[in-house]
Amino acid sequence: MQKTVSIRKFRQRDLDAILKIEHACFGKDAYDRNLFAEYAHMCGGLFLVAERLGRICGYMLACVGSKGGSHRAELVSVAVDPGTRGQGVASALMDSTLRCLRRRRAKCFWLMVKVTNRRALAFYKKYDFKPRRIARRYYEDGKDAWIMSKDLP
Repeated sequence: MQKTVSIRKFRQRDLDAILKIEHACFGKDAYDRNLFAEYAHMCGGLFLVAERLGRICGYMLACVGSKGGSHRAELVSVAVDPGTRGQGVASALMDSTLRCLRRRRAKCFWLMVKVTNRRALAFYKKYDFKPRRIARRYYEDGKDAWIMSKDLP
């Protein structure tokens, strides 16, 4: 039986739990405490945390900016505790993020994902993100990234 996931805005005291998940998911490529603190300041209302049974099990971080009068949002990072994957945590985070972006009248939501990350690519395609182009050697390990986007109604 799956337990309900609740989504809420990031609080500073969440940082240690988020860093544990970040390191479990990304290893040496994990964001550090200072970068998360900076993003929390810049993108606060779109830094969402997933909890199950009072324990943080994932996060999604997005930011909105204006470019040429069009409100564009970027998915900066998402991670789910490896022990909680496949239980709807990422979907709950994405659903909440999309609701927040629509309230902010964002017109486009974009992201970058490693071309070899099949699981993530399938997840984003489920949400109608479309591959737009490849960013060559985008990642530290020299791997390419897909730039994907989704128009928001």
